[in-house]
Amino acid sequence: MADIIKLLPDHVANQIAAGEVVQRPASVVKELLENAIDAGATTIKLVIKEGGKTLIQVIDDGVGMSATDARLSFERHATSKIQKAEDLFNLHTKGFRGEALASIAAIAHVEMHTKTEEDEVGAHLKIEGSTIVSQEVAVTPKGTSMMVKNLFFNIPARRNFLKSSQVELRHIIEEFQRVSLAHAGISFHFYNNGNELFNLPSSNHRQRIVNLFGGKIKEKLVPVDEETQVVTISGFINKPEYAKKSRGEQFFFVNDRFIRSPYLHHAVVSAFDGLIKKENHPGYFLYLTVDPASIDINIHPTKTEIKFDDEHTLYAILRSTIKHSLGQFNVMPSLDFDKNQNLETPYEYKDKLVQQPKINVDSNFNPFKEEMLRTNYRPNFQKQPTKGWESMYVGIDAEDDEKEADTSITYESDTITGSIFEGKKSNFETASTTFQLRRKYIVTTIKSGMVVIDQSRAHQRVLYERFLKNITIKGGVSQQLLFPLRLAFTKSDCAIIQEIKENLITVGFVFGAIEEEEVEITGVPLSVPESEVGMILDQLISDYQQDFVVDGFSQTDVLSKTLSKSLAVKTGEILDSDSQLALVNDLFACKESGVSPFNKPIYVTITESDIDKKFL
Repeated sequence: MADIIKLLPDHVANQIAAGEVVQRPASVVKELLENAIDAGATTIKLVIKEGGKTLIQVIDDGVGMSATDARLSFERHATSKIQKAEDLFNLHTKGFRGEALASIAAIAHVEMHTKTEEDEVGAHLKIEGSTIVSQEVAVTPKGTSMMVKNLFFNIPARRNFLKSSQVELRHIIEEFQRVSLAHAGISFHFYNNGNELFNLPSSNHRQRIVNLFGGKIKEKLVPVDEETQVVTISGFINKPEYAKKSRGEQFFFVNDRFIRSPYLHHAVVSAFDGLIKKENHPGYFLYLTVDPASIDINIHPTKTEIKFDDEHTLYAILRSTIKHSLGQFNVMPSLDFDKNQNLETPYEYKDKLVQQPKINVDSNFNPFKEEMLRTNYRPNFQKQPTKGWESMYVGIDAEDDEKEADTSITYESDTITGSIFEGKKSNFETASTTFQLRRKYIVTTIKSGMVVIDQSRAHQRVLYERFLKNITIKGGVSQQLLFPLRLAFTKSDCAIIQEIKENLITVGFVFGAIEEEEVEITGVPLSVPESEVGMILDQLISDYQQDFVVDGFSQTDVLSKTLSKSLAVKTGEILDSDSQLALVNDLFACKESGVSPFNKPIYVTITESDIDKKFL
């Protein structure tokens, strides 16, 4: 039998490795920025075109490379970061695998200019699909410039899976924020299609956060600082009142490396227990410093997952540290049930001597004097006898008889019920065919039995199809605001709003100026309360940060789902009989009345036979 196992060629192995290391343009940005930091750069420039699909360029002023090192750096498992296996447990650099440049060069056109301080001239390399096209001498400043063009040019299937330039740019901004937050001492410059997005000078962590997320975030930050034998924790958390439904401002850094850790995130959330709503998420920028020998980074090629030796101790320390910061800065009220506040000495009396209290007696006080004045008082207003009062009751008996005869008159009940159709007279007969159960379900009768409808999901379906129709035919109606709303957002959030602005206008939103960190709204849809505009836009941004927004249809779908979920009747709201009937009729007039926009069942049918079986 012939041998069938063969060694793969290098260019094929590199393309396979690239599938793990390079998932999208943001992955390339992350690897190149980390290489620049490991090279000791003090200033790094990032240049992007068309969301990184056309060009990604990183320029640094680091130590640079010789011509030999420049050529060798594109080989697999070639690195200057580690020398032996033991170095994996004492890592002080970002990279250590030696796979990034080889993987990038296998799926793109790469150009490198590099020079060390000792060399008079540098090296210029051109590589296309792992093949070196040219290597020549070039005049270039100290440091390294990497240009990655035409990403996935030789893997069309992967290139077709790339999303729009706006979505890819958003992912690049996220990676840029993570790297720049971890290294506040390095100056960063970010250019997109010739426009400067970020200009971050060398600063401390607080100033770096402000430069990235805007000046208004300064008032949200609460410092965190704790040093133990296990871990040193520093950074900032957001005040509880600024918790949002989106997970935008949540950053963990371990030894200046961004990580994801649901376990540590739960520690932060538990520290905010009782201070924020369950559906909201606190913001935080936390820097953890631990012994490199106590963690394992070599788990995933993206190096965002870390294995800790003692996670339980870390969890307890992090949770108590955040609680301490919340209490120390009077964010969280502290209650002491053993103290009696009435017995504490006021601050202004603490230095006064104790004296016997004195009693002052007013010898001229006459308790009967005031009463005598009252008896002699005559008001200026004198009640005049009403003439002709008998005419008010003429015909009262006839009116009572008419009211008794008219049984269609309804009186206001003690319970004030809400209506989702306010301001409109009902055209429905007020027959008792529906009733509300537990302020959550609407029960209505049909020929074969009855239907139990989830009122919130039913209203979501009605609003969802209505918003889809409005966006499709561009028939949204808006109401102008007397005073425009000015809402503060981060630069990346404003970019998302700018991207979906057209669809928001078709729904009924009217925008004024959209600046880098502020959005002006002059009109809202008829069904949107002014007080909920900020919450709705936060939810929209959270949904658009997910990966499933690809094209115009996805934008329309996400927008309709978010608006319908935010504006639908909630569980616990009381509906009057007219609103119940209207909701039932509108539901069964929908094209898809069985499931909500989020594919959850809306109603269940209980037939008469099902009820009969209960009595057997």
